[in-house]
Amino acid sequence: MRRWWRTGTTLLVGAGLGASVTRLLSVRGRQEEEDSRDSAGLLRRVLVIPVPTVQASELTVSPGGSGAVMKYGFPSLANIKTRESYVTSYDTRTRTASWVIERLSPASLSGPSDRKYCEFKEDDSVHVFHRATNADYRGSGFDRGHLAAAANHKWSQKAMDDTFYLSNVAQNPHLNQNTWNNLEKLCRSLTKSYLNVYVCTGPLYLPRQEADGKLYVRYQVLGRNHVAVPTHFFKVVILEQMDGRGVELRSYVLPNEPVDEKVPLSRLLVPIETIERASGLQFVPNIMKRTSSLQAITAR
Repeated sequence: MRRWWRTGTTLLVGAGLGASVTRLLSVRGRQEEEDSRDSAGLLRRVLVIPVPTVQASELTVSPGGSGAVMKYGFPSLANIKTRESYVTSYDTRTRTASWVIERLSPASLSGPSDRKYCEFKEDDSVHVFHRATNADYRGSGFDRGHLAAAANHKWSQKAMDDTFYLSNVAQNPHLNQNTWNNLEKLCRSLTKSYLNVYVCTGPLYLPRQEADGKLYVRYQVLGRNHVAVPTHFFKVVILEQMDGRGVELRSYVLPNEPVDEKVPLSRLLVPIETIERASGLQFVPNIMKRTSSLQAITAR
């Protein structure tokens, strides 16, 4: 397994990442032994990036409000849309978001909102040629999975309602019920230990090597609007330490297929450069704008 991890992190995009992540998650048995060997190496890949002390004025924004999300900038600047509870960049070609950023805190996770009052809806801010509809999912066998999770924004009914725009939805058959849900729960639990938790979530469309030895990017599309089904998903988590000493950065990649719930989430950690190269997005430069020097980056 250690040999796989080195290969997966070296092949930053393409068949190496796609096939290796999938192969990793199909492994059964030997987990306890491998976990003990791998844990130190995995943790060393989590960056600790000191930033200036958080100012009180930055904590007075509405819980989970989109204004606070802008603190670390955006991974890209195309088709930015601001909602009550998150900020997103929409990809008109795939009919889904390129990324969604939200801020979590204990205050954003509690409140009077109830998802029973929410319904999935078209995003009328997107041109009719480029938007997904509920009809695209009907009979497809795919879930309408949230990128910014509804449970992250109980602080406001409007904030929770906004997570049900189809522009905040990605298509997955099983992840939302199992490992993906566990990762969302992990992000929420981190609010107990960190001042603020910033979460950026998005799809990946990774190539795989096929029988002819060539690499191809292949993904299914749904409905008459050809809504793209990602091959993988990423989640980048920025954690502000309580004492203001700095920020911890964690990044995960999951394949868009059934995942064994017994696989530890730590197995899904990848270097942030992996996601930046595969997605065309940038995270580290934005975070570094909040630091005093490049020497502040250290391996954990």
